[in-house]
Amino acid sequence: MNPIEIAVVGYGYWGPNLVRNFHETEGARMAVCCDLDPQRLARAHRRFPGVECTSDYDAVLRNPAIAAVAIATPVSAHFAMARRALEAGKHVLVEKPLTMRVDHAEELVALAEQKGLVLMVDHVFLYSPAVRKMKELVETGHLGRLFFIDSVRINLGLFQHDVNVVWDLAPHDLSIVDHLIGRLPKSLSAFGATHAGSDIEDVAYLNLDYGDGLIANFHVNWLSPVKVRHIIVGGSKQSLIYNDLETSEKVKVYNRGIDVGADSDKKHQLLISYRAGDVWSPNLPQEEPLNRLAADFVRCIREGSRPLADGSSGLRIVRILDAAQRSIKAQGGRIVL
Repeated sequence: MNPIEIAVVGYGYWGPNLVRNFHETEGARMAVCCDLDPQRLARAHRRFPGVECTSDYDAVLRNPAIAAVAIATPVSAHFAMARRALEAGKHVLVEKPLTMRVDHAEELVALAEQKGLVLMVDHVFLYSPAVRKMKELVETGHLGRLFFIDSVRINLGLFQHDVNVVWDLAPHDLSIVDHLIGRLPKSLSAFGATHAGSDIEDVAYLNLDYGDGLIANFHVNWLSPVKVRHIIVGGSKQSLIYNDLETSEKVKVYNRGIDVGADSDKKHQLLISYRAGDVWSPNLPQEEPLNRLAADFVRCIREGSRPLADGSSGLRIVRILDAAQRSIKAQGGRIVL
């Protein structure tokens, strides 16, 4: 079968990783790298001499050999570039978040559906061995009923100029939680603050209510002196901690928690007993998540199937981000989704 020819648009921070992985993906041909910066194109040409380099996005879209476009530009350009690619009949992979507006994300999802094209969002953590194991533990009932999720993604970070810290960092962990739970929260509240002389929040806290007693909290921060990347998922049977900075034991499962009983003589008096069992860490394969994502994109194009990180999942994350932004501007006002 002929390889699927792919163009990567944007060779800045994330683009080189996309070019490398599509270059190594079976069934794909990394054909074109597009960027407006001549120096970036020169770097791409030196590293991948067989890849055509151009600054002409129109020429990419007119090229009938190009089947798919991967967009790794600033988020403000995602919608216009993705829409043009879909209208040109190209399958599209978009860096997270999908768009900056809910209506724009809805339009892209509808356009891809109408044209029978693959629309995928680069929620790369969904393809990591750790998150795949977490999904397995939730689906098989090992954790029992989920009670709470706490997420922290902080570092002395790379300040963005077009989006705040919520739009920059929160999509990673929001996409993980969305993948684990499979539904939108019922409501959310968010707080943020600015400290760098602009109106762009650099510290923020989000609280999401999923109903049935499940709440999720997210802390994102560009000002932290230390880098932290962890998620705690608490369940009625067991709990887990996912630490992305761990090299060998990224997921640890704890048989610790509480058991709730009732005194038969005092119907309204709960009896709480504490459980302190074993801690174990599942063996996880050493794989690059972006490589699996690239392979899934190519497979879905070839088979006409739906990717794990499809446009609908990207739309759900944009809905949450939009609601969080409105809540921050309303001083933490509760937003119903």
